[in-house]
Amino acid sequence: MDIYNIFHLECARRLPNLPAEHPCARVHGHSFRVEVHVSGPLDERLAWVLDFADVETAWGPVKAALDHRYLNDVPGLDNPTSERMAIWIWDRLKPALPGLAKIVIQETAVSGCIYTGTG
Repeated sequence: MDIYNIFHLECARRLPNLPAEHPCARVHGHSFRVEVHVSGPLDERLAWVLDFADVETAWGPVKAALDHRYLNDVPGLDNPTSERMAIWIWDRLKPALPGLAKIVIQETAVSGCIYTGTG
C-alpha cells in the first residue's frame, strides 16, 4: 500500500545550462508542490503503513534547506531542474523513510516530474 504527503516550497532558481535567450536561464521563482510517497505493508495492529507525522518529520530538514532559497546556492543543486531536485530530495529522505517509493515535483500547474529512485 502507498501513502503520501503533499508539501509546498517557494524557491528561486535559474537553469545555467540553457541558452541565454531561454526564459529559464534568468532568475525566476516557482511555487513547487512536492509529493512524498511511501510504500509498505499495512501494519495489522495500527492499520497504517507509516505515521504521516514521520513523513513530516523527515521532510523538515528538506524544507529548511530549500524553502525560500535560491536553489543554485544549495550544494548539489547548481543546475536545479525539477529532475535534479527530485533526486536531491530522494537522497535526503531515503535514510529516514526506507519505504520511500516516489517523489513527485510539480513546478507549474501543468509541468512536473516523477522520480522512483532509478534513472
